[in-house]
Amino acid sequence: MDASAEVRAHPESSSTNASPSNPPLSGPPVGAWLLLCSTLVFAVIVVGGVTRLTESGLSITEWKPVTGVIPPLSHADWEEEFAKYKATPEYKMLNAHMTVDDFKDIYYMEWGHRVLGRVIGGAFVIPLAYFALRKRLSPGLPARLAGFAFLLGGQGALGWYMVKSGLEDEILTTPGAIPRVSQYRLAAHLGAALVLYAGMFYSGISIMKDGKFAHKGTWAGLRDAGNTWMQTSKALRAFRRHSALLTALVFLTAFSGAFVAGLDAGLLYNEFPMMGGRLHPPADELVAPAYSGTDGKERWRNIFENPTTVQFDHRVLGVATYTAAALVFALTFLRRRALPPAAMRAAAVTFGVANVQVALGISTLLYLVPVPLAAAHQAGSVMLLTAALHMILAVRRPGAASQAWRKASYSLLYS
Repeated sequence: MDASAEVRAHPESSSTNASPSNPPLSGPPVGAWLLLCSTLVFAVIVVGGVTRLTESGLSITEWKPVTGVIPPLSHADWEEEFAKYKATPEYKMLNAHMTVDDFKDIYYMEWGHRVLGRVIGGAFVIPLAYFALRKRLSPGLPARLAGFAFLLGGQGALGWYMVKSGLEDEILTTPGAIPRVSQYRLAAHLGAALVLYAGMFYSGISIMKDGKFAHKGTWAGLRDAGNTWMQTSKALRAFRRHSALLTALVFLTAFSGAFVAGLDAGLLYNEFPMMGGRLHPPADELVAPAYSGTDGKERWRNIFENPTTVQFDHRVLGVATYTAAALVFALTFLRRRALPPAAMRAAAVTFGVANVQVALGISTLLYLVPVPLAAAHQAGSVMLLTAALHMILAVRRPGAASQAWRKASYSLLYS
């Protein structure tokens, strides 16, 4: 069998050796590794939500990045840790009745959250070093992954910065204060985790799709698509634009949920769609003097510090997100003849997940934020972000390295 005949018989395998001058193309192992890491980040987001919901986050009063991986092992160790917790505002104001055994429950919850974060660090950094040294990363990918590594390391410090805000002694002397972490720091911690998850997931799926395009010409659910991805039809441009806007709206809604969680705003107005018998609370509740500064010139603080306003804003963003998902799906359905199959599937899945997320959100509100429902709602927000990201990925332009490999494979196949 001559060379050209062999290429025709095995086009996928030959394309990876089509030209020594082609840039490196990240293979499936790299994509699978990034998807595994994104799954671990998904898990730590959910565990972090449960940690907050069970009021376990302030149980560990020190940050020990290395030795903190070992929990107390003896009765004396537990007594020592419990003594540290007894000195915190949370114990003095809310948990003075707590025993050592009660303390162990919340301690292990927070400890598990921190250990999972360390596991993610190892699962990301060690393979990253291996793939980089073996030159198995596409051009531009090493810098992006280095950014993920930096963000991942910063998450540990940011998490401790958040916890520290709930341990300040001034909480004891501040009228009306409740021992809990700053909603600003909580939002920053969650926002960074969502960015990290989105980056890892997007990169992992992109690598998988680039491999399929390079080896088989598959794009957006079309086999042997060739340069179909270069089409600039009005429907395809609109789908790309709508997908990006919907993803941004999903992220903003999830981010606003951190302020709801940080202020326990979900325990107000436990009805839907009304709030106290009307579609919105009274104006003097939404812009309350207590949150507007002594001279009334800091009304913007109500958006981030007033529990009523925070819940109302999250509701509005949630309804807007659901409406946007429904509109995108409807437009996609109407233009189904002009869009590739993958775009249709991605829009349908996103709208389906949006329905589930709305049901979870309303149920969480009506049932006064029970832990299982609230945790499922937080997980649902990440699932909805995943679905929205996949809409973008469904019609994503193949990477430069993937295009080079496909071109070389195509040339060799028909030479």
